[in-house]
Amino acid sequence: MAIKRFEAVAESTRRKEFTVQESGRRSEIFGTQVFNEKRMLQYLTKEAYLRVKDAVLSGSKIDRKIADQVAEAMKAWAISMDATHYTHWFQPLTGATAEKHDAFFDLIKDGRAVEKFGGAQLVQQEPDASSFPSGGIRNTFEARGYTAWDPTSPAFIYGSTLCIPTIFVSYTGEALDNKAPLLRALHAVDIAATGVAKYFDKNVSKVNATLGWEQEYFLIDKALANSRPDLILTGRTLVGHLPAKGQQLDDHYFGVIPTRAINFMRDLEKQCLVLGIPIKTRHNEVAPNQFELAPVFEEANLAVDHNLLLMDVMEKIADRHHLKVLFHEKPFAGINGSGKHNNWSLATDTGVNLLSPGSTPMKNLQFLTFFVNTIKAVDTYEELLRSSIASASNDYRLGANEAPPAIFSVFVGTQLSNVLDELEGVSKGKLSPEEKTELKLNVVGKIPEILLDNTDRNRTSPFAFTGNKFEMRGVGSKTNCAKPMTVLNTIVAKQLTDFKKEVDLLIQKKNLKKDEAVFNVLREYIKSSKRIRFDGDGYSEEWEKEAAKRKLSNNKNTPAAIQVLTSKESLKLFADLQVMSTIEVEARKEVELETYILQTQIEGRVFNELVYNYILPAAVEYQNKLIKNVLGLKEIYGAAHKKLSEGLLTLIEEISEHLVAIKSLTDDMTNARKSANSIEDVTKKAFAYGDNVRPYFDKIRYHSDKLEQLVEDSSWPLTKYQELLFIK
Repeated sequence: MAIKRFEAVAESTRRKEFTVQESGRRSEIFGTQVFNEKRMLQYLTKEAYLRVKDAVLSGSKIDRKIADQVAEAMKAWAISMDATHYTHWFQPLTGATAEKHDAFFDLIKDGRAVEKFGGAQLVQQEPDASSFPSGGIRNTFEARGYTAWDPTSPAFIYGSTLCIPTIFVSYTGEALDNKAPLLRALHAVDIAATGVAKYFDKNVSKVNATLGWEQEYFLIDKALANSRPDLILTGRTLVGHLPAKGQQLDDHYFGVIPTRAINFMRDLEKQCLVLGIPIKTRHNEVAPNQFELAPVFEEANLAVDHNLLLMDVMEKIADRHHLKVLFHEKPFAGINGSGKHNNWSLATDTGVNLLSPGSTPMKNLQFLTFFVNTIKAVDTYEELLRSSIASASNDYRLGANEAPPAIFSVFVGTQLSNVLDELEGVSKGKLSPEEKTELKLNVVGKIPEILLDNTDRNRTSPFAFTGNKFEMRGVGSKTNCAKPMTVLNTIVAKQLTDFKKEVDLLIQKKNLKKDEAVFNVLREYIKSSKRIRFDGDGYSEEWEKEAAKRKLSNNKNTPAAIQVLTSKESLKLFADLQVMSTIEVEARKEVELETYILQTQIEGRVFNELVYNYILPAAVEYQNKLIKNVLGLKEIYGAAHKKLSEGLLTLIEEISEHLVAIKSLTDDMTNARKSANSIEDVTKKAFAYGDNVRPYFDKIRYHSDKLEQLVEDSSWPLTKYQELLFIK
């Protein structure tokens, strides 16, 4: 049984180097396969170009005549780039992307063939929606769903296909994807933030949410990965004992990138650049064979599209290098998992980062306004924000090996905490001239100096301010960033809307000056949101107790975390800001629960296969060798064999104990799974899987890992951690 393992190890060590030729400056090849502004100026009429730009900036509709012109231009450009097909590229609720390719090809009446692609095909398509998760929005026999062009995200050529980013909606108009709610949330935060930004600069007419994600991942030789059924079917190793050396020496982090990995990265970056994905940073991460890449910040919708495209490109490039990319948040127990930190900020159309202090007290007051309102939004909706990062796979990561805990808190650092404490003492109502001077010069005015020295980082904080942005660290490496970005931008939009109402009321009713009104409202927000601020160790038992006193949620698994989605407050929030209807929210909750159930169910089934087809046979085979040895000693030495075989008998007994335990636990887990499957209510079923099935996984693993230590290496059938993690 161990033959496949050793064949995989041998194959992985015989790999020949795959070299990548890099030619030309990166700036020259960037975006060459994107229908960007440069291509639009080249291929579109002036009228069509201006209409598309207006649609991007203001959300105005593009009429059919202009759509026909854009489609003709896209087709001409795509064919000139040797593209043969086009597809609407969308994000169903699977968490990945989807596409259906059609050729630039049709027949006319006389039988002649022509290249065809018009405005109708650009603006709307009708893919079969029956097999995508819908959460009950539609029945399986009602297959109709529509994809509609999103002009804010440029089309691109991938392979030989023109890919057109789109939203995905049902026949009755409900969003069946992750992009439509994100676009609505971004529109809501634009309106709300622009209204507040005008307090400080009347020239601001638009605010964009920006996103810079950091993609962590593991690279494993393809032969080694394919030798593990659990990696193939679940994306993680369900069993496996830690090797003597793991990540404890910290020698991998920021170390020299291994040759195979750097060649993969060069190849990947080349493809990313032509697709317009602005990859900038690459490095080794903490765990062995773990790496990270990060791009330049972009507008959030485009950043989300680029991250989804990147993950697809990574898998294809890795295959070319005989590697396997692991995006699972916790593919290996006992070492760091992989996250996708979402660095978020707000930027005006005048070029100002609203979460970055400036050179004047007025600019710093603007910074404080958006800084404090973001903290307040997280405080009010911390449980909802936690729900946005919940998944069956991320549950394994949160709260372990440097990943943030399930309790949401905000880290701002000691210096900024002191600033907020001082602002908490601002007088109610009108401010004295002395107080105004003190605030502007010694409190607000010194913020840039404070941040220059504020280099602290808290790796256990789920939501940390890092100089000119907030970093949401709990997002899992597999997660579609659209989910947390939809929630974050929605809650900030709601908070900024409420803030503006309160400030305007103080100006109109109390005759306060604008600055005084702003200070007064911020003072109350600082007081009321104090519970969410925490700069200490997120792993400590003391913090968990303190968080409970502060009445912060601590939903440790997905079924518990996503219950808040359908609370009255959540449904009202999404409806009031027109981000999602009640039907759409309820559908997403059901999809999340069903996905959790199915993923846990698959893991349970794989456990059965591993135990009965791999672990038990290997352990019994080795145990039989030991028994044969003991019988041989007895045959040769008679009664004197007992002393000679004492160690072997102890080993036989230990193996037997683990064999009995692992079989019993696996059978009990199977029965628990069957019991859960009999439950019809999806919420109760998910809780049954989380509470009654998942706990068996660690118990089964414990006995499997003990057997791995006891059974001779040549008899163990599953590729070991030391091979998966240390063969470069």
